[in-house]
Amino acid sequence: MILSILLGGAVACACVAVRWRLDRPERQDSEHFGGRVKLTALRNCGSAFGLLRLTANQLSVLSAALLAWSLTLWRESRIGCALVLGGGLSNLWERVMHGSVFDYLQFPKAPEKVRRYVFNLADLAIFFGVIAVVLGGRKKKH
Repeated sequence: MILSILLGGAVACACVAVRWRLDRPERQDSEHFGGRVKLTALRNCGSAFGLLRLTANQLSVLSAALLAWSLTLWRESRIGCALVLGGGLSNLWERVMHGSVFDYLQFPKAPEKVRRYVFNLADLAIFFGVIAVVLGGRKKKH
């Protein structure tokens, strides 16, 4: 349990550190790994993938509720839950403090539906955490 809490804290700290490093006026877009990853800058005032049309305050309340609910999934996958909580808390903190989330990762060579979006480390932690929770839950049911 302590290791899971440390993992969630490490994810949140890493997200803050990367944002702090990249969210600078003098920073310029750059491509890495043969153009597979592009570091860019985007302030996201809305929800992930633009799915919900809510204010920053409404998104913050919804995010906090979803994070609280995610604790109920702890038994499915502790690592997955830690990733979701670390990434989710990081994005929630950013939204509360700045009214938006700083996104910076783009994947130009990905399929069309993915390449147009810009992500951050917290988004990736949430994504892989949800996969771990779902797979953990499926494994226990079989």
